[in-house]
Amino acid sequence: MAATAGVLAPSSHQSWVSRHFPLVVFTLTFALMLSDYMSRQVLAAIFPYLKSDWGLTDTELGVLTSIVSLMVGVLAVPLSILGDRWGRARAIVAMAVLWSIATIGSALAAGYGQMFAARAVMGIGEAAYTSVGLAVVLSVFAPGRRAALSGTFMAGGSLGAVLGVALGGILSAQFGWRWTFAAMGVLGLVLAAMYAVLITDRDLSAHRVTDVGVAPRLRPGQRRAGLGTLFSKPSLVVAYFASGMQLFVAASIVVWVPSYLNRVHELAPRSAAGLASLLILVMSIGMITCGFIADRVSRNRPLRPWTAAAVFSVLSMAFLGAGFAMDPDGTQLLVLAVGFFFVGATNGPMGAVVAHLAHESIRATAFGFLTTSNNVLGLALGPIVTGMIADRMGLQSALQIIPLLALVPIVALVGGRLLFPADLRRMSADEGTGHRETAGPGGQSVPGGQR
Repeated sequence: MAATAGVLAPSSHQSWVSRHFPLVVFTLTFALMLSDYMSRQVLAAIFPYLKSDWGLTDTELGVLTSIVSLMVGVLAVPLSILGDRWGRARAIVAMAVLWSIATIGSALAAGYGQMFAARAVMGIGEAAYTSVGLAVVLSVFAPGRRAALSGTFMAGGSLGAVLGVALGGILSAQFGWRWTFAAMGVLGLVLAAMYAVLITDRDLSAHRVTDVGVAPRLRPGQRRAGLGTLFSKPSLVVAYFASGMQLFVAASIVVWVPSYLNRVHELAPRSAAGLASLLILVMSIGMITCGFIADRVSRNRPLRPWTAAAVFSVLSMAFLGAGFAMDPDGTQLLVLAVGFFFVGATNGPMGAVVAHLAHESIRATAFGFLTTSNNVLGLALGPIVTGMIADRMGLQSALQIIPLLALVPIVALVGGRLLFPADLRRMSADEGTGHRETAGPGGQSVPGGQR
């Protein structure tokens, strides 16, 4: 557990709280990440019911998913800036309350238009949560854990999707899809109340871990780094793009796999949702595991996160492409499971790279740009494009095409790896140290430019 930055009171109770505060922060922030994606992805389990009740096309179903991600993508940066300035803990509570109320609103929707509006408001509430939440988590832990923490925190999204799809299948079969939305909304409100009581911005400031040698120093009297520093590093921009395009593939697969199992494997909606949740669980395990792997192989090797992310993307393309080309049987599901393991594994390495290149004072904003890319290029664009292809060619053909698009992030990751050493040298020059050692994404010191 990271050492605290503040001065602790002598009482044993306060000492215990101080030692365990980072764990409390991670646990509740992670729990809200689960709630975020449970509310968002439960819709995938309800697709068959909405298609039957309202006569919707696959494109219209895809739009209901994509509008949330589109709103997140559009608003992530401005709301992340607001979170950096207003207070990250307060921003998290406000966001959780808004998306939870909007989720309950989805339960009350009388038709497609009202459902669309409720999902749009949900996206506003969720817009900056990933960026602000990740910045909060990383602020109270040592830099050497960044890829693992980023991967684990981002896995909360896929774990939330697992729970949302699984519980959505069970609850909608037992109580109807409206009560399913209501249950997700109530859970979010309970977690928001707990966060407001246990975590404050004052506590976060007292427990912040000093981030030495990772980003340019602030000038005397300067409270925050300039936003221009987030655009002055080409490899940072490439990291945003590569992460978003890899999530294009991941989001397409996650959203449509329950319908794929329902139509191609001819499983009942509840069974399809249950099996899909297991595959998404495999993806979550892969994100966490690959984050730890990236931290391990990146010690004293600042370029290794790029290499690891590219390898993970290649493996996801190979296994998902092969799996969806196979006949629908048990062997196919095993091959798909391997592809699911790697399809979200770039999140940890890319989160570490972004944290390395952005000053802590604007790190939520930096993650806001990452969230924008992930949502606009990935979570918003992927499901709706897949739905459009499915309307024309069939869902099975669409999912055979989507994995091949991983070629785009693979090329971008290779390009980012080539650009990254120059950005490390530029950061050293900004510090006025020239050849001074610069901390790598894992937090270890390595000679500037070392590969």
